[in-house]
Amino acid sequence: MPGASPSTPATGRRLSVAPMMDWTDRHCRVFHRQITRHTWLYTEMVTTGALVYGDVERHLRYDGVEHPVALQLGGSDPADLAKSAKLGEQWGYKEINLNCGCPSERVQKGAFGACLMGEPQLVADCVKAMRDAVSIDVTVKHRIGIDYNEEYGFVRDFVGTIADAGCSTFIVHARNAVLKGLSPKENREIPPLRYEVAYQLKREFPGLEIIINGGVKTDAEIAQHLAHVDGVMLGREAYHNPWVMATWDILFYGDAAVPKTRQQVLEAMIPYIAEQLRLYGSHGLKLNSITRHMLGIMTGLPGARAFRQTLSDSKKLAGADPALLLEAAARMPSLA
Repeated sequence: MPGASPSTPATGRRLSVAPMMDWTDRHCRVFHRQITRHTWLYTEMVTTGALVYGDVERHLRYDGVEHPVALQLGGSDPADLAKSAKLGEQWGYKEINLNCGCPSERVQKGAFGACLMGEPQLVADCVKAMRDAVSIDVTVKHRIGIDYNEEYGFVRDFVGTIADAGCSTFIVHARNAVLKGLSPKENREIPPLRYEVAYQLKREFPGLEIIINGGVKTDAEIAQHLAHVDGVMLGREAYHNPWVMATWDILFYGDAAVPKTRQQVLEAMIPYIAEQLRLYGSHGLKLNSITRHMLGIMTGLPGARAFRQTLSDSKKLAGADPALLLEAAARMPSLA
């Protein structure tokens, strides 16, 4: 299991990167941690079935450098969630987050995700079971409504019921989830963003930690939201344009340390990649499994396309040489 983590700043979840399936794996999180020291990171959603019946080590292993890092669980059985949360705590995760926001039909078939918003008492039972099992934070990530019900009272009552079960942190994706007829991608784009709903939740529940999620892209937007809520979570923007995080430690955590340059981030990843290939290369880990998360680090700079092309060259990737990162960087006219 990973070793001890550095202390977490008091402002904790002020900024975070959303849990994203197939994207925020342990390699992605190590990369993001090279860019920002304090931003809260989340795992991909891990189902309770994968932990209760599957390979726990494969699903929960991570590098201690990732801290602060939270485990997101998917499930709806209180006993299984309690067991899974306990495993997460034993592995050193700093938070257990319950997914009540994913709208995919596959997740719905498992009776969890966004459809759980229609069963607030069940979610409350799940939260209570997890809180009874662990001493770390148990949080909930959810939408502001399901299908076309845009009444504020729906999400207010959901949050109130879960808060009564002891949850004090809610990550609010400020869109409805349409459970039938829209794909997960469409559910991220078609239902309108209604940030004012999250703001209203904070006004009505001032003692709760309310974190807003959905469509946020810039530092200016983050600062605007922080005037109304306690934290901001970015998803796809942080993944596709990771350098957006480079200013966060200074601007939002008051960390005076000089941040790494892009070149230094790439150099820091080389020994990590070499070690991972040594440990897991015989188990199917490929160089691209790690470098794919890094394609966006040069976004907006002259030469970014050449960087991505080099890092996506199948022949070069087959050589499994982490120094490919430096070869790709050498194609950049300059690095900021």
